[in-house]
Amino acid sequence: MRPWNLLDLDKALRASWAADTASPSDITGVAWRPENPAWGHCDITTLLVHDIFGGDLKVGEVYFGDRQEGFHWWNRLHNGIELDFTREQFERGEVITAARVVERPPGPLRRWEEYLLLRERVSKHLGALPEPV
Repeated sequence: MRPWNLLDLDKALRASWAADTASPSDITGVAWRPENPAWGHCDITTLLVHDIFGGDLKVGEVYFGDRQEGFHWWNRLHNGIELDFTREQFERGEVITAARVVERPPGPLRRWEEYLLLRERVSKHLGALPEPV
């Protein structure tokens, strides 16, 4: 396995996100589009990053104006650094509030097939990934 860094991980994620791994907005149902590849990938991307680095899973509520539009996930590493590979998906000025640490859901996830597909695609760019936590 060749060594890689966060920039390599970012590039691998961007090359791997697609319509078949995206989730429409929890509330608005807005669909994925190539111009915004991070859209709808925060949940499974966060779990994949957790597989690699451990740490905490964070989730917050997404608001556009006074209307909640869904939830957003990201990572906090053991040293306190927060990684959010999909924050750019919010192009309209959405605000993330009520951030909190949550436990990783046990067993197969709600979007298990999409998660496995994303893991497979990313591993083609980076090599073998650690097993899911």
